[in-house]
Amino acid sequence: MNNNLFSKLLRLVIFAIAMAFVESAVVVYLRAIFYPDGFKFPLKAITDYKIIIEVFREAATIFMLLSVTFLAGAKRWERFAYFILTFGVWDIFYYIWLKVLINWPASIFDRDILFLIPIPWISPVIAPVSVSLLMVVFSILIVYSIQKGHDFKPTLLSCIIALSGIVLILYSFMCDTGTTLHQQMPGPYRYELLIIGGCLFMAAFLIAYVKRRGNS
Repeated sequence: MNNNLFSKLLRLVIFAIAMAFVESAVVVYLRAIFYPDGFKFPLKAITDYKIIIEVFREAATIFMLLSVTFLAGAKRWERFAYFILTFGVWDIFYYIWLKVLINWPASIFDRDILFLIPIPWISPVIAPVSVSLLMVVFSILIVYSIQKGHDFKPTLLSCIIALSGIVLILYSFMCDTGTTLHQQMPGPYRYELLIIGGCLFMAAFLIAYVKRRGNS
């Protein structure tokens, strides 16, 4: 890995870590306002205009990550790699900052609301962090492969497998949303969906990565 690429990756990582702090600071304020007795399920729903603001804030976060990665990369899959790198680092350090600031989560198995678009995503902290770790690893391998002259272009098969894995993971986050919306205790998290989805995502990446390196 040359110095220019290392410098670019380092700047993206620093940006993601700083952005994670901003995100965690906002959540600290929100929890102090809406959950002064502690953030635990079943949650009291936020029903006024503030929930709309929160949805747009989350959308703005994704646009910020996309903007940075479009500036950093020249090719489509290079930009994709930079996006999943910054997203993964941002997500991991979001929980690290929350732990530093308010000593939460007490355990990686504590539940959290991950996202609100289009409906709330709910899972133990370990689930998004494990997915983010995969994203960081895959992003570095993609960028390194491109730097070595191996054009990264996933096959149709790898795309289908990856999408299947993503759907399973997202379903594991959203399948029990209804109970939370009705202020009921969520059921057990579907870890099997996370594991199968993660395995499919890894298989899709390996198919695309090995095949393209072999064809170069």
